[in-house]
Amino acid sequence: MIKRTRMSKAHILVVDDEEDILELARYNLAKEGYQVTCASSGEKAIQKVQKNKPDLVVLDLMLPGMDGFNVCKVLKNNSNTADIPIVMLTAKGEESDIVTGLELGAEDYITKPFSPKVLIARIRTVLRRQKRGEPETTAKLNVFSIELDPVRFEVKADHQPVELTATEFHILHYLMQHPGWVFTRAQIIDAVKGTDYPVTDRSVDVQIVGLRKKLGSAGRFIKTVRGVGYRFSE
Repeated sequence: MIKRTRMSKAHILVVDDEEDILELARYNLAKEGYQVTCASSGEKAIQKVQKNKPDLVVLDLMLPGMDGFNVCKVLKNNSNTADIPIVMLTAKGEESDIVTGLELGAEDYITKPFSPKVLIARIRTVLRRQKRGEPETTAKLNVFSIELDPVRFEVKADHQPVELTATEFHILHYLMQHPGWVFTRAQIIDAVKGTDYPVTDRSVDVQIVGLRKKLGSAGRFIKTVRGVGYRFSE
């Protein structure tokens, strides 16, 4: 991939089989200064990633041939492309579809129809988070039956390794740093994504669902405080 100067914008690959969606995304992202490449199928997306590795992929789930889930799986299972953040752009708004995408390693999701301003804001935030690399604090945490190493980006639950997406990892890290404290969804968003992140409370709920599932029995330590938010406690 071409080395960019500090002021240059990132390279975004947009994958969608609808020409009007591709054009809408391309126009608005290019207007913001991003370098934009488009692909109309999963197979073409894989080829373009291999030819010129992008900084981020905006990926539709419902694609002809290889669907978005499989594209995500291929990219995340390849050591050369696993670090590329993926933002799902999809008409499939069911919680199960969203959780599946996040579990495969996608960083975020946006449902159609979408606002170009929201798309740009989400992309900007994901890229900014990617540049940070790791959580601000580097001390290892061992709370209840969960171990978290922010330097190695590793989590173990009941001594078993757990694979988390970056967002899931940072949510867990934030909660584990303050066991017993109750946090609203807005506070979690601010801590994990930044105060300007345009996301709904439901998005946090979806992340928590995926996180609990991956932690297995240790997921019980993430408590729902009805009408408020979440806390990490026995």
